[in-house]
Amino acid sequence: MTLAELYLTLLIGGTVLLASIAAARTAHRVGLPSLLLFLAVGVIAGEDGLGLQFDDAQLAQALGTAALAVILVEGGLTTQWSDVRRLLAPAGVLATAGVAVSVVVTAAGAHWLLGMDWRLAVLLGAIVSSTDAAAVFAVLRALPLPKKVTGLVEAESGFNDAPTIILVLIFSATTTEMPGPLPILGDLFYQLAVGGTFGLVTGVLGAAALRHIALPATGLYPLATVAFGIIAFAAAGTVNASGIIAAYLSGLVLGNADLPHRAATRSFAEGTGWLAQIGLFVMLGLLVDPSELASAILPALIIGSVLLLAARPVSVLVCLLPFRVSWREQAFISWAGLRGAVPIVLATFPIVAGVAGARDVLNIVFVLVVLFTLIQGPALPAIARRLGLARTGALREIEVETAPLDVLDADLLTVTIPPESRLHGVAVFELRLPPPTVVTLIVRDGTTLTPDRDTVLRAGDELLLVTTPKTREAAERRLRAIGRRGRLARWHGEYGSPEPAPATPAGAE
Repeated sequence: MTLAELYLTLLIGGTVLLASIAAARTAHRVGLPSLLLFLAVGVIAGEDGLGLQFDDAQLAQALGTAALAVILVEGGLTTQWSDVRRLLAPAGVLATAGVAVSVVVTAAGAHWLLGMDWRLAVLLGAIVSSTDAAAVFAVLRALPLPKKVTGLVEAESGFNDAPTIILVLIFSATTTEMPGPLPILGDLFYQLAVGGTFGLVTGVLGAAALRHIALPATGLYPLATVAFGIIAFAAAGTVNASGIIAAYLSGLVLGNADLPHRAATRSFAEGTGWLAQIGLFVMLGLLVDPSELASAILPALIIGSVLLLAARPVSVLVCLLPFRVSWREQAFISWAGLRGAVPIVLATFPIVAGVAGARDVLNIVFVLVVLFTLIQGPALPAIARRLGLARTGALREIEVETAPLDVLDADLLTVTIPPESRLHGVAVFELRLPPPTVVTLIVRDGTTLTPDRDTVLRAGDELLLVTTPKTREAAERRLRAIGRRGRLARWHGEYGSPEPAPATPAGAE
């Protein structure tokens, strides 16, 4: 490559990156998942748009798998262990048995409704059976949902990529008969067990190393943390185990360890995750040929409807029967099974393996992801409210963002008081926050004021608090309690649990 070609490549790459970032802002403002506009950027830049040629499915598969590893490392680093530890069993069942049920139901629909042969139908079912980690992390974390629901869907999306990839690889490599259940189960057990072990061991070793090694610059800690996740992914892959599950678990361990410069690490991980998502979706947009997509619309609508209205609800119902999950939560979890980049990346596997009809599967999967992301994503807030799982006055009565102050071993919290909160009218001294938590600043109507003990809080105030990691949870509970029941919250038996009882849904008796 000459210098002139390098400059042109960097110019195009930088322009596409900025266009994608602008698309992410636009998507956020109109309530759409960013992946749709990232895909659109790729399609516009492709051969039917600006003329960029990209038809290498094998390269797309390799780069896509690497991008998924980065996304899952970031997902693990930004997931709170306290939110998912009680949900490992149901999430694990959804990520394994749920995937199997979804594959069977979707494959049956593809075979009987579209006339696909069983091999291609099973491949299609496996490709679209898993929820997408990037889509789930991006959408659900912006909604005021119970931690139980968010944690369960996030954990499922982090775990189910691995068995799905294994199934797609097995069915893509099959040239004659379908493999029996025992070989499939044996391969799944090996890959998940060994990959999970690599992820946990790498995470523990990485956390120990980062706690005891003094690096010369703050910016090296985030790099080292993400590098441990990539090492877990690659090490598991070298022994034919699941690198995807290794990447997620190593990130989960590292993200919940007591490491230095956690705020910088989280910010860096989120940045790398966004970069991986942008690159992945734009590349997948380049890979498809828009002129071939029209014929895939009807099959995509049929398969997507089977997946959304039959396969996903059945898998959720069957898998969550042994667990204490209400029907409202099950209904939301069924609808929240978002698809994104993972199915499109997986659709490249049979193309690389030379499976007949694989290109048609890629087009169907691409159209399905676009159409049903448009249907499912924007409807999630309304469905959560209708099911009584999200209420502005209850679950989002305070919004807290954290920026750990590593040098002082302190947490900086920002709290917004909504109109319905009982924090309105409460004086600072009546908060009775656990020491050493203090309210240091109030932003009111665009102006700032330094509060004293007699300052009365108002709806719309933004509070700046400083606390310590040990007292942060107690401070948040106290704020929630007062926000729900006022200054005498304890007399009313309110102690600020993160998950208040769900309200009766609108229109129900």
